[in-house]
Formats: sequence, structure tokens, C-alpha cells
Amino acid sequence: MELYGKSFLKLMDLSPETIEALLALSARLKDEKKRGIPHKLCPGKNVALIFEKTSTRTRCAFEVAAADLGMSTVYLDPSCSQIGKKESLKDTARVLGRMFDAIEYRGFGQEIVEQLAEYSGVPVYNGLTNESHPTQVLADFLTIREHFGKIAGVKMVYLGDARYNMGNSLLVGCAKMGMHFIISSPKEYFPDEGLVEKCRRIAETTGAVIEFCEDPIKAVEGTDVVYTDMWVSMGEPDKIWSRRISDLMPYQVNRRLMEAAGRHARFMHCLPSLHDLGTEIGRGLYDLFGHPELEVTDEVFESEQSIVFDEAENRMHTIKAVMAATLCPEI
Repeated sequence: MELYGKSFLKLMDLSPETIEALLALSARLKDEKKRGIPHKLCPGKNVALIFEKTSTRTRCAFEVAAADLGMSTVYLDPSCSQIGKKESLKDTARVLGRMFDAIEYRGFGQEIVEQLAEYSGVPVYNGLTNESHPTQVLADFLTIREHFGKIAGVKMVYLGDARYNMGNSLLVGCAKMGMHFIISSPKEYFPDEGLVEKCRRIAETTGAVIEFCEDPIKAVEGTDVVYTDMWVSMGEPDKIWSRRISDLMPYQVNRRLMEAAGRHARFMHCLPSLHDLGTEIGRGLYDLFGHPELEVTDEVFESEQSIVFDEAENRMHTIKAVMAATLCPEI
């Protein structure tokens, strides 16, 4: 894999062969965990977990995976570190690099995780930035392979806002892995043209197909995977939410859309999801805009076609593979 001692920052950095090797390692480690076979491949290692944005799946995945590998973790949130306040990011990276064997970062700009990698001297893992979410896409690919028996040639439609981390990372990942990837959204929610062009060039070498379709029903016809993500982020003004919800409501994943996709199609979502009124955010948005369900209906989310919890579990197995590959020389 040639990942030992290296960082895991974005999928664009990895060859299709490396992604395949990580998925194979993920499947092996998942099988061993299910069968109760210990795999403490990195005993005595220590990992710093920097979370400037909170998380359930990412934090739990890193902590459980590290424990399974024989490692210890230290969790740092904005309230208990001096990152960017009394100490620069560059200085923080050099301090943590002297104390830890690896660093995970979940937060804001991609430049932050890149700078951590540049100055720390140890492997750095991107747990999520505004621009990229590579650990999620590895979990998505493992899930797709488990359900369809392959990745290359699988057709995926991503509906909603494709301008940020999930749209970007799925675009890159699908291009690298030879998939048929369709983005269905209004044009203003398409990814950056420069990134699209890079991915089209990659697709020429892998056999991938990249398409855009503003008609959601047409886009999902015959697809294997229907994928969506949350439309709103906390901290944004209400007027931005109002326009985005209005623009994207035609792209809601509902029964009509899944029927157009066909019974063989599977629904995926990186989570969390506003599929009901079971959250404070969901209830607040309902009070403001009157929609009890946003990017996906509860009917689809809870249906037999939904594989979102397989996907969520696989975050841990794929993150474990990334840490093992970068910290264990025998891998």
C-alpha cells in the first residue's frame, strides 16, 4: 500500500490500487473482529483526536478502532486546547508530533489538516473538513462492495448540495474506482468546475462515468445507489436555510424517487439525518419552515432499501485499516 508513515488527507492523493488495498484490509479486520480474533497491530501507539466540530460516528470509530489496534487516544475539543488561540497551528502541530504517533483532525478548512501534516512529522488523518471527507467514502465503498459484490461499474446518484465535502469526496472516489456517478441538483449546487475537470481526466483512465442531471427522477432511473446528505449546517443564517431548503426540496429522497430507482436500489446517507422530528435541529427547522422531513423521508430512511447503519458501522472498520496501514510497517 505504501502508506506507512504517511498521512490520509484526501482521496485525490491515493491511487485506485491503494484504495482497493485499504478496502481489502478493512474487510479482513472486520471479519476478524466479528469472529473475535484480536488484531493489536499497533501496541503502545498514541493518537491525538482533534475535534473542532463535534461528531458521534467519527469519534467513536477512531476510539474503538484505536483500542482494537492496541493504541491509546487523547481527545481534544475547542474548549480544552489552545489551537489557534494562544498557540499557532504550526506550533501545535510540532508539539503534538513530539508526543503522539498520529493525529486525527475534524474541523474546518482543508488547509488546516494539510498544515498539521506538514509540520507534525507524523501521520495525520482527515476526519472531516469543509472540502473533504475521505474516511466516510472509504466506508461507503466497503458497504457498496458488501451489498453489490463490486465497486467498479456500480451506478450512484448523489442528490442535493454537492459543493462541499461529501459531494467532492464522492466525485473523486467514484472517478478513481470506475463507478458511474451522477450528481442531481440545481446547477448552482454543482461541485467546483476545476475539480470536475480533474475527475473527468481520472475517469478516462478508470472507465468511470461522471454525469449531471437536474431532473431527480430521470437521474435515479436504474441506479444502484441513491445517496444524499444534510442540506443545512449549524451556524448558518436562517435566510440561507430558507433558500436552500426551497431549492433542494424537489431532490428529497422519498417513496416516488425510490420507486423510480427500482427495488434493487439501496439508500445511503453519511448521517446524521433530518428524517423526522426526533432532533432539536429537526424540530427547530420544522417550526421555521414547516417540513417534518428534509433530505430524506422517514419512510425511506427506515425501509429495507436503506443501508445507512451498515455504512455507519463501516466507518470504524475502514478507519482502523487507515491507522493500521500508516502506523504498522508489517501491513
